[in-house]
Amino acid sequence: MRHLRRVWRMALPDVSLRGMAAVIPKVTQVDNSSDFLGNVPHRKHPGIVRLKTVQLPPELIESARFLVADSSMRSVEEQAKALTNYLWTRKRPIEEAELLRKARYLEQKLRGEAAPLKEPLSELNQAKEKKMAKEVLTALRKTTYHWVALNYTEELSFLYMVARMDGMYAAVSRAFHEIEKRVPDFQPSTLLDFGSGTGSVSWAAHNIWGKTLKEYMNIDSSSAMLTLAERLMKGTSQDENLLFPGVYFRQFLPVSPKVKSDLVVSAFSLNELPSYSHRVKTIQTLWRKTGSFLVLVEHGTKEGHQMLMEARDVILMNTDKVVHDPREAHVFAPCPHHLPCPRLSPDRPLPCNFIQAYHPLPFSWNPHLREERFSFLILRRGAGEANEPWPRITQPILCRSHHVHVHLCCPDGTLQHACITRRKHGRDLYRCARTSHCGDRLPVLNLDGEPALEEQTDLGNQEES
Repeated sequence: MRHLRRVWRMALPDVSLRGMAAVIPKVTQVDNSSDFLGNVPHRKHPGIVRLKTVQLPPELIESARFLVADSSMRSVEEQAKALTNYLWTRKRPIEEAELLRKARYLEQKLRGEAAPLKEPLSELNQAKEKKMAKEVLTALRKTTYHWVALNYTEELSFLYMVARMDGMYAAVSRAFHEIEKRVPDFQPSTLLDFGSGTGSVSWAAHNIWGKTLKEYMNIDSSSAMLTLAERLMKGTSQDENLLFPGVYFRQFLPVSPKVKSDLVVSAFSLNELPSYSHRVKTIQTLWRKTGSFLVLVEHGTKEGHQMLMEARDVILMNTDKVVHDPREAHVFAPCPHHLPCPRLSPDRPLPCNFIQAYHPLPFSWNPHLREERFSFLILRRGAGEANEPWPRITQPILCRSHHVHVHLCCPDGTLQHACITRRKHGRDLYRCARTSHCGDRLPVLNLDGEPALEEQTDLGNQEES
């Protein structure tokens, strides 16, 4: 009787998820072009790039605890939380042209006119003109984000260490893990970190490539932040030597374009630049200094994602008048294509972000486990043909009895949602999908070399930050 009931349940359609996705008749298959599995199980297929819970180096933890215990600052917990919330909600500075357009729109709205004014404002009497200008400025202040450059003094640098150093370390470690997992032969000898802050990028790089890295160049405009990063590097001992050699601290980028680094990083720094033109110049400069990989990391918000897509377009368009390196730029991660991001829809833009679990600094107010939501972009010089055209999983896998729902960003520049079953797609693809997570790549191609999973406009319950 139990066997009959089980067979009957298997025969019934899954009504609850029937409308969410459909399998295209065009059969998909696992990328068997190079025996991608070998002897490894499906739960360790080569598309998996997730990183386990990140733990900060013990030396870094001890240094941070020593600095906090030695500090006389009050209400550290409350100030650290306030700084975290402020940085998360921070937006890009508004451009002058956009500000002018908005002011004109508000002026027309206040006058009650749908079309632009045909008569010049000077025909109004002086009192009305001043009153209208004051109303426009008041409305502009209320509806426009006021970006302010942060001055990282000793106090603010200390708070930044308490609030953000562990989360930054986790996000950067996840980005580095993508390179380590997919390009195990990459052994960098030089690192350039723009906007280095507390030096968490150097710590994360040392944790992975410490045996080959000979130079860690930390660039930050704040002398107080550089001093704090150096103190963290010295540890709790009275010795003036750093915990690992080859670390340098500078306030300005090297001028010569001939000075290159194997690995160039900018983590949570683009929003510190005062305008779009400054961001473009900085990205171009960083790309000129990139020998192999350029890694950009930002908050997992709409603003952070859009800044990364700006940087992506600047590098791929290659507007430099002087070509210092003929090798072309290729998007290494997370995008499986060079096309416009499908999440930047004019109607409903969504951030492309990922989550990394980590153990925060062991302060009394911190929980045992936290998650960092971030967006990242990795670009590589040359060797673009070596990247497998596998789609990226953009949302948590939804596993059901005998089928799996996956949301993918595909090489053709579309977002697709499909229901994968063992019967229609084969055991290998079904098991690979079932053991994957958000952020992993799915080793799937169709018969003509393009993804064959149905496009789906519903993006589910992804957090719209």
